[in-house]
Amino acid sequence: MTVSARAMAAATPASRDRYVDLLRVASLATVVCGHWLMAAVSTDGIGNLLALVPPLQVLTWGLQVMPVFFFVGGFSHALSYRSLERRGGGRPVYAAFLRARLQRLLRPTLVFVLVWAGLALLVQLAGADGGRLAGAALRMVTQPLWFIGIYLAMVALTPPLLRLHARWGWGAFAALAGAAALVDVLRFALGVPYAEFLNFAFVWLAVHQLGFLRADGRITRPALLGAAGLAGAVLLVAAGPYPLSMVGMPGEKVSNMAPPTLALLCHGMWLVGAVQLLARPATAWLARPQVWRGVVAANGVAMTAFLWHLTAMLGVYAAQLAAGLALPEPATAAWWAQVPPRLLLAAALTAALVACFRRFEAPRPGPAGPSAAQAPAPAAGGATGSGPGAAVGTTLCLLGILGLSMTGLGGLLEGHTAVLIAFPVTAPAAIGMAVGGAWLVERSASARRVRLRG
Repeated sequence: MTVSARAMAAATPASRDRYVDLLRVASLATVVCGHWLMAAVSTDGIGNLLALVPPLQVLTWGLQVMPVFFFVGGFSHALSYRSLERRGGGRPVYAAFLRARLQRLLRPTLVFVLVWAGLALLVQLAGADGGRLAGAALRMVTQPLWFIGIYLAMVALTPPLLRLHARWGWGAFAALAGAAALVDVLRFALGVPYAEFLNFAFVWLAVHQLGFLRADGRITRPALLGAAGLAGAVLLVAAGPYPLSMVGMPGEKVSNMAPPTLALLCHGMWLVGAVQLLARPATAWLARPQVWRGVVAANGVAMTAFLWHLTAMLGVYAAQLAAGLALPEPATAAWWAQVPPRLLLAAALTAALVACFRRFEAPRPGPAGPSAAQAPAPAAGGATGSGPGAAVGTTLCLLGILGLSMTGLGGLLEGHTAVLIAFPVTAPAAIGMAVGGAWLVERSASARRVRLRG
């Protein structure tokens, strides 16, 4: 049984922070549109429009909004974990928290992975590589999964980071930001090998920590936060060695994204400050019933749309080729003329894919009612559970999804590998880790329900 968007909207308590839901949807929608615009597809393969037209890289300062999504995640995780602690009466809540936060994330993700793995396997078993475009598509389609892997890490680390936040407040954020700066010093000034990979944790967890601060109402000067972040990003990019683009560019020696840099953290700070300044007028707008129902409905399918949006874009190009229509050279006048209809078609195909797969993301009513998305209740009304099993499962999911984002789905039968934290990993191994980890998370919850009923 699923809950309709209308029912969820009607059951929304007055205390709910609706602006957070809007930010979640808006950030994912911006990323989707940015991916559609950046993909420069030609008969030679799939390139990046921003690499072909470097002046457009300045647009990434508005389109790179993943920091906003992680900021919203920090806010929601703080509220959810604290809610479970209050209901748990002092009992362990870690497993319940992990399952509550991961259930709607892992199910649509694993369905996406298994469907695409099946397609890739069929192509290779048939002995057809599909040409350059198909090979590029199999590599590209899993790349956005990196953000889900990082998000899993944030969920897993929420309890200890919340304790740091409770004790140090802004000091905890400052410590993470300082660690990110130190990593860049080790990387760029001292040339310490592999130090840069530490910023996958420090940069994104610092942004996540800002969400904790918002949950406690401690971002009282958003203009100051935004101005400091913007000034820092501008100075770092101007002085180097940080590139202008806030997303990765093919062939570049230094990327602000992979691994993240202090410049990207400053970028995240100014984005957080900016969205905080818009909170009051946006909240008034969200009080309108029709607007809120639209946001609730969009939130119910946002992850499914994100997972399948590249599939939709590739489908549009495939249909264009199948119809015998030429693909103009990227960034030419003819290419730009095709952008509006191509975006409309990609949106329509994404909507069709969402209609097919949305049931795997659909929320289920619980004891707290359908409006408890910001503070989900523990399964079967309990808060006890097998923390170690859930933690191990989350770790396996994290490693598997990150690994798959790096390997892609090409070369499934040839044993194509990529390096994940200094270890080689193949796509089948990554899929196995993700599926096995999800099973452990679900099993920990099932064991908890059996004990409660007994």
